[in-house]
Amino acid sequence: MALIAELAIQTAQMTLVLLLAPLLTGIVRKAKARLLRRRGPSVLQPYRDLARLLRKDVVLAEDASWLFRAAPYLIFAATWVAAALVPTFATGLMFSWSADLIAIIALLGSARFMLALAGLDAGARFGGIGSSREMMISSLAEPAMIMIVFTIALIAGSSQLSTIAGFMLSPEVGLRVSLGLAAISLVMVAIAENARIPIDNPATHLELTMVHEAMVLEYSGRHLAMIELAAMLKLLLYISIIICVFTPWGLTPDGASLVTHLAGAGIYVLKLGAAGLLLAFFETTVAKMRVFRVPNFLSAALMLGLLAVLLRFVSGSF
Repeated sequence: MALIAELAIQTAQMTLVLLLAPLLTGIVRKAKARLLRRRGPSVLQPYRDLARLLRKDVVLAEDASWLFRAAPYLIFAATWVAAALVPTFATGLMFSWSADLIAIIALLGSARFMLALAGLDAGARFGGIGSSREMMISSLAEPAMIMIVFTIALIAGSSQLSTIAGFMLSPEVGLRVSLGLAAISLVMVAIAENARIPIDNPATHLELTMVHEAMVLEYSGRHLAMIELAAMLKLLLYISIIICVFTPWGLTPDGASLVTHLAGAGIYVLKLGAAGLLLAFFETTVAKMRVFRVPNFLSAALMLGLLAVLLRFVSGSF
């Protein structure tokens, strides 16, 4: 019975992140529209868009190979697995031993690599531009993410998310400058990895400025639905990591009752909604920067992560 209960909770978490990802995107879009004094689409519109794409036929480019057809499913699978590993409402789940930050970075890197290859495979010039820009961004975002992981692992003594969340809930954490720098750097990396403003505008299709949209211009039908859902899951993934590491309150421990798990899921949904509102407010108050200024933005994130690691090495109390 204990094994069945653990499997049920793990399955519930995997299903929860899959169902909440479009809702999070809908909340961000609705909040941005309201802040701009527009009515905006319903928060359920992303579900309708995905259902519409799944009903449409797939149109393939003449020069597309098997990689172009397989990439959407591989990207979605890698992103979903990474998002499902992050503790959302409970710790100590069946697969929590594999919920390591380094493993999650590797899964996201694999998905990014497949997306860049798919953008190049069709032979469209905008796909090549988007892929090259994506690789430029990732070459700076991944080292910054590694520095963040090193900082958190040095403080918590592990890179496993359940262990990190348990340490952050303990009274021995205190106020640490290195954790504050790591948090700022992680938010900057999350913005860049999800192609949000000021790095990219997900609501535009201007060819000269877009990054993510340029790589998926040749996709349609269920293939585009898989890629769009993977992008929604990636946004939820990074917000879940920030919540798990820096605001882990409400996470239920191993062996908790069903009512406690339901309460933890409710708290997680509230945190997710609050993060979506904050993201919408941030995106309406800043302007998109030029593509050539993106390296400066990510270099700042890398320097903050490196400074956090150095502070941890210089003095353990920081």
